[in-house]
Amino acid sequence: MRVVAVCTSKHKGDRKKDIGEGRLIKDLGLEGDAHAGFAHRQISLLAMESIRKMKDKGLTVGPGDFAENLTVEGIDLPALPIGARLRVGQEAVLQVTQIGKECHGHCSIYRLAGDCVMPREGIFTRVLRGGMVHNGDEIKIIPNYRIGVITASDQGARGQRQDQSGPLVKELLLPWGDVTEYEILPDEQSVLAQRMKDLADGEKVDLLLTTGGTGLGPRDRTPEATMEVVERLIPGIPEAMRAAGSKKTMKAILSRGVAGIRGRTLIINLPGSPRGVRENLEVIFPVLEHGLELVTGCGGECGHNEEVCVNS
Repeated sequence: MRVVAVCTSKHKGDRKKDIGEGRLIKDLGLEGDAHAGFAHRQISLLAMESIRKMKDKGLTVGPGDFAENLTVEGIDLPALPIGARLRVGQEAVLQVTQIGKECHGHCSIYRLAGDCVMPREGIFTRVLRGGMVHNGDEIKIIPNYRIGVITASDQGARGQRQDQSGPLVKELLLPWGDVTEYEILPDEQSVLAQRMKDLADGEKVDLLLTTGGTGLGPRDRTPEATMEVVERLIPGIPEAMRAAGSKKTMKAILSRGVAGIRGRTLIINLPGSPRGVRENLEVIFPVLEHGLELVTGCGGECGHNEEVCVNS
């Protein structure tokens, strides 16, 4: 599955031209394209196989003529479920938001051939993570992981403090999946441990992130709760986060966060501050996809049905 053409136009309604490469911008679309920023329809895709159907009708058409941003090959676009995630090139991640569209006014192609494939077989997506995309880049369906988030905070649980870290985790993890469970709990070790077990064993989240309770205070008990729950430790994750954090402030070495696995759930402790959350997640992002593949069995080596992983 690959990108055949990267197409833009300066004005809405115009056929687009293949520019060979472009930058996908988070929550906006293709840089320089007239349709960028159009709500949930930020990037449009059409398969080369669909364009060939119109060629068979005698039309001289090619990539961009149907106003699609990305012309792709080797992927059945209309069969994708809403919410499916696509990685394009090395970095960019798209999420399918709409299959086809209602054609309010027939385009020039329809008037010539009496038909147009874009309303039936084109899809629309939003940009979850930006990046460069080039002709020839691989396009890959990636799993939609179920994510749980627990914020450990006495004041937050009592409604005396607004949680900023939990919502930030939701936003930053969008390229990997959706947060299906989010709770603010008091700094009680037994409460935290039991809820982690529930989310891993009952709700079966693939990734469980905690924020807060990793410091030296007497009520900071998140690592102890996590140690009760995990079956195998992954020491390299917190070690890498502390090492990276110490380059900015030596206070980072005081964090006691741990990481591990329970069943098929990856559990990672994060600091309580939004800045700490962002900096620590940036450390593990390069290996997060591979780690989740190994823990959940959704990687290419496991033999699992890819459709199950995409729709999980």
